[in-house]
Amino acid sequence: MFLAVSAQAQDPATLRIATYNPDLSRKGPGLLLRDILAGKDKQIAAVIATLVELDADILVLTDVDYDHGRVALTALAEALAHAGAPYPHRFTARPNSGMATGLDMDGDGRLGGPGDAQGFGFFAGKGGLAVLSRLPIDAAGVRDFSDFLWQDLPGNIIDNSLTAPARAIQRLSNTSHWDVPVILSDGAPLHLLIWHATPPVFDGPKDRNGRRNHDEAAFWLRMLDGTLPFAPPDAPFVLLGEAKLDPIDGDGRNGAINALLTHPKLQDPAPQGQHGRKEPEHKGPAALDTTLYDFGGLRVDYVLPSAGLGVRDAGVLWPGDDAPNAETFARASRHRPVWVDIALPLP
Repeated sequence: MFLAVSAQAQDPATLRIATYNPDLSRKGPGLLLRDILAGKDKQIAAVIATLVELDADILVLTDVDYDHGRVALTALAEALAHAGAPYPHRFTARPNSGMATGLDMDGDGRLGGPGDAQGFGFFAGKGGLAVLSRLPIDAAGVRDFSDFLWQDLPGNIIDNSLTAPARAIQRLSNTSHWDVPVILSDGAPLHLLIWHATPPVFDGPKDRNGRRNHDEAAFWLRMLDGTLPFAPPDAPFVLLGEAKLDPIDGDGRNGAINALLTHPKLQDPAPQGQHGRKEPEHKGPAALDTTLYDFGGLRVDYVLPSAGLGVRDAGVLWPGDDAPNAETFARASRHRPVWVDIALPLP
């Protein structure tokens, strides 16, 4: 049985938008559903408690296994509702992770491995994306860019070691790129621009993952600048998800993420945690970190509202180690939720 914790009080004149990697990916298809339904998994119980405490109106989950019937996501939403955090509106779609290509995409001389999928994954749907919302979602208005080819991105830095057949089918998104409109109380849409990038490591001197990670963020730069074969999103919008990249510290090519953080059509509220940690070997402020690896913390999860939106508050749900809920948050995931409160009504 999942136990809830006390939710934070919110100003009714705000809309809380959050992104979170809850580590709800398992080693095989169907295992996440099994664990949710059993109701005994301590990590899932911690995720439920974390999300109840977060109390977001719109929530993007960046690592939750996808299945064709959306059964696991439904079970998760039902568990949240039982714990006092109902999300009646949900969206997910098949990610590129684990999607078979039939080609030797990683050049290891074998077929059918996780590196031969459109996005790295040991099975179809591993580590997908999902949206949970208290506001209606305009499913008919969703734009899914996940099949956009890497080679078609203007100014791409695609890995030239890809064979011609692999290059011809290689999608840019490791997981997904979405434009998901939610409907506000006045009937107007708020567009959620969502992605979950590949880690910029685990590849070797060709830096295929680092190049792809960079271009997955650069996709949004081209979208905002109107240089893609898709119409730029109408404001208001929020760009959010997991870039898997810190703007200052850690490995990776940080040019695109820094360009997003300073883009004139976006604003960076710079959400901070209250943990008080120090990272003396890092150049960036530890308060901005959103995840903790063995080598230290990094800022890799982002909520970036469009420039015209009013930001009332922002933060990373990361208290000090002596807080009563700190152990629960740490058990749930190495990541912490990132949230921004937007002023209502929207301009």
